[in-house]
Amino acid sequence: MAAYRKFINDLPLILKIILALPAIDGIIWGIYRICKGNVANVILGIVWIFAGAAITWILDIVFLALGKPVFEL
Repeated sequence: MAAYRKFINDLPLILKIILALPAIDGIIWGIYRICKGNVANVILGIVWIFAGAAITWILDIVFLALGKPVFEL
């Protein structure tokens, strides 16, 4: 799991933003949050998988564009 988070963290910013587009965001960033391992992020990751395709992808793009990490607890 740490390897997946490291892989995603090492990607260029433009690729991270592309992965935050609707439908892709829920899967990629949802799994990223689940890999963090604490209970709050596992729950957030599961919710993100379903909501990421609909509305929460906007938050990820905004956070990434501002140079901050994606929203986590």
